[in-house]
Amino acid sequence: MPNLKNPSSPADGYRGRFAPSPTGPLHAGSLVAALGSWLDARKNQGKWLLRIEDLDTPRCISGVDQEIMRQLLACGLTWDEEPIWQSKHQERYKKALERLNELQAVYSCTCSRQSIANALEARGVVTPRNQEMIYPGLCRLHERPEYKRGNMSLDEVAWRIALPPDLTIEFDDLILGQQGQNLNEEVGDFVLRRRDGVFTYQLAVVVDDAEQGITHIVRGADLLNNTARQIHLQQVLGYRTPNYLHLPLVLDEHGEKLSKQTLASAIHTENEQQALQELRKAAMHLGLRGLPDGKETSIAEWLLAATQAWDRKITFS
Repeated sequence: MPNLKNPSSPADGYRGRFAPSPTGPLHAGSLVAALGSWLDARKNQGKWLLRIEDLDTPRCISGVDQEIMRQLLACGLTWDEEPIWQSKHQERYKKALERLNELQAVYSCTCSRQSIANALEARGVVTPRNQEMIYPGLCRLHERPEYKRGNMSLDEVAWRIALPPDLTIEFDDLILGQQGQNLNEEVGDFVLRRRDGVFTYQLAVVVDDAEQGITHIVRGADLLNNTARQIHLQQVLGYRTPNYLHLPLVLDEHGEKLSKQTLASAIHTENEQQALQELRKAAMHLGLRGLPDGKETSIAEWLLAATQAWDRKITFS
């Protein structure tokens, strides 16, 4: 079994990343995440990487990855290494899942969403709208065949992590402070590979962050609820845990997260003035003040001032 630990040494210094899914162009919310992660990397004189998270192919739109890259470059948000596409690295996720199987940390599951919902309803558990169902462990409760490494290509089964009992993960967020989550009570055994054979975000992001030697993860607060799951996977696989910083979300007029699902409009970056205006709006949302607002300001000059403002904000917030 190959060594799955971080190939990059901590001596390499700060390594951050922005990891959009190509399901639509960048909107105001995704630009906030991109700008915040870029500024944090520049403030720390580190590297900023771009990763296209395109594993969920039915949701991905052809050509959007190139549009996202064009938008980032128009805003002056340049990356420091060649971008990677998750769809080209299926083998690394397979090896990680096989390793978890060797550790007896996963099991197969044939449950449908309806069977899970029915089981929860029978127990009097109501799942609020837009919230994940807490898996009740139906397949784990029954005796299952023991699948050895090399026999994980079964059709029509998902693979779930087998959580140890009463597992609470605690971590420090660089802005939000101390965080904690009891995975058994709030999530349940979560899926690592879906029944259709697609590796899930939870597994892929952990493996990719380790493979790329990511030391700092700056992303939107909508992903805060995923962090405990990812830290647990890092611990089981023997990966280092990065530092986390979750940014405030951009909300629509209904108070919901701005997203492609809520038909968020793409940012305008057809010329430098449009791109600079979008950057200014993102910086305002991040709480950065005192930035140059003159029409003669270049994007490069503005980004330098924004990096200095980010340094002051993170240092003293």
